[in-house]
Amino acid sequence: MMTDSTDFLAVMAASSRARVQAARTLESEASLLNRVRAAPRAPALKMNGRFDVIAELKLRSPAYGALGASADDVEARVSAYARGGAVMVSVLTEPSRFDGDLSHLRRASQTLTAVGVPTLRKDFIVEPYQLLEAVSAGASGVLLITRMLSEAQLSELLTVAASLSLFVILETFDRQDIEVATALARQWQGAADQCLLGINSRDLSTLKVVPERLGQLVQYLPVHHPRVAESGLQTAQDAAVLAAAGYQVALVGSALMTAVDPSQLLADMIAAGRAAGQVQDR
Repeated sequence: MMTDSTDFLAVMAASSRARVQAARTLESEASLLNRVRAAPRAPALKMNGRFDVIAELKLRSPAYGALGASADDVEARVSAYARGGAVMVSVLTEPSRFDGDLSHLRRASQTLTAVGVPTLRKDFIVEPYQLLEAVSAGASGVLLITRMLSEAQLSELLTVAASLSLFVILETFDRQDIEVATALARQWQGAADQCLLGINSRDLSTLKVVPERLGQLVQYLPVHHPRVAESGLQTAQDAAVLAAAGYQVALVGSALMTAVDPSQLLADMIAAGRAAGQVQDR
């Protein structure tokens, strides 16, 4: 999957493994598992067949730099996302390039549990230990990057995720990734709508955005799992175009993080996507 050991994904994977190793020195996997078993159940992801938006909490983008928010804004921002109608909130927990932290996920989850909105841990997940961390921080789901791991590693992570009642987004970048993700989705041990397949228009190996990729590749995603469009969405019209193309979900980060009124932009995207989706279904 990875062709250049110096690319962004390879660097992030190595950094992620180092973080796991450091975390294990502070708490064993057995101890973490015991905490997970004692944790209250997080809100479930409820897919209703209509177009939805995943709103992302992201303090920094490797491509754009700081996005004008701080860690002090976590509760207020995720509350705004909930008011706007987000189906879930994605929280970046990677520290070196995204200024993320597990504490952000924990705080977001605590805020959103009261209104029944699930959270997703978005990170460069490489080991099952990180799934346990996600549950302990209140997450209901995780994102897995198909290109970054072997099929055996991904299969193990999916098995563990299902056993922990986590939903999963399998992120892809090209047709080869989609083929791998589709095969893995067939092994998914939970409900089909709890295993989402996404296409990221930003190639995380090179950080280049290829917007047309979303329209070109959607036809190759399986129809029995929710299809997620990731990266590059700026406007309600963008959401409408993607819904008309066959996506059921869009993940929006930078546009919401920099919007004057993220609740309104989010609501407008959802409304436009649902209107376009209804036209497509006729």
